[in-house]
Amino acid sequence: MLTDTQIAILAAELDQAEQSRTQVRHFSRRFPDMTIADGYAIARAWCGLKLARGQQVRGHKIGLTSRAMQQASQINEPDYGTLFDSMFFDSGRDIPFETFIAPRIEVELAFILSRPLKGPGVTLFDVLRATEFVTPAVEIIDARIEQFDRETRVIRRVTDTISDNAANAGVVLGGRPVHVDAVDLRWTGALLYRNGIIEESGLAAAVLDHPAHGVAWLANCLAQWDEGLQAGEVVLAGSFTRPVTGARGDTFQVDYGPLGAISFRLI
Repeated sequence: MLTDTQIAILAAELDQAEQSRTQVRHFSRRFPDMTIADGYAIARAWCGLKLARGQQVRGHKIGLTSRAMQQASQINEPDYGTLFDSMFFDSGRDIPFETFIAPRIEVELAFILSRPLKGPGVTLFDVLRATEFVTPAVEIIDARIEQFDRETRVIRRVTDTISDNAANAGVVLGGRPVHVDAVDLRWTGALLYRNGIIEESGLAAAVLDHPAHGVAWLANCLAQWDEGLQAGEVVLAGSFTRPVTGARGDTFQVDYGPLGAISFRLI
């Protein structure tokens, strides 16, 4: 386990990396015995720095929800991070590329809560009852910690990703919000276009068999800190496509069929 001093130092490094747009090397390279709990401690300390500067929590994101990604990361459960107000962008607008270091685009559904959810014992049905509506969402993930080490080319460990606030950096909401009983959420699909070419497609059932399962998992996970999900929060339930790299000038559109579309350009 890392000491409180080490956790504070690493959180400050992430904060500086984000502001300077200069990636840092893997924490797991420096501390090979660091644990998942250490990763969350670093992320929470970094979030504390953001809160101290006046940023506000808008919700949470869930990552590593597909079985393939969990196996690649050598874990058997998702991870999560905190969404801040500064991360939200409007669909149909230009987004400054300088906001990010190495942006990648993921396709998701967002749950907007009308009542709190606090574990333990939260179920999929509790999530559905607590959800005001579900809306299409795009998550822009980033890497303040290098994805591949600059010298060894070794991929970062899950402890690095968790430290990096689960790699979250941007959220674009759009399309048509729906009540949870208006569509079969498992069979909600999407096509991800980059510069007019379909790069990825998927179904929301790829997220833990039902995207609401991830929200229930998160509410139960937060209970260990006597925390929960609050009414009005946005919860990104997890990507059902592979991340697609974004470069300056790229135009993205995600077509959710009857749920509408999200579009934006990195400038």
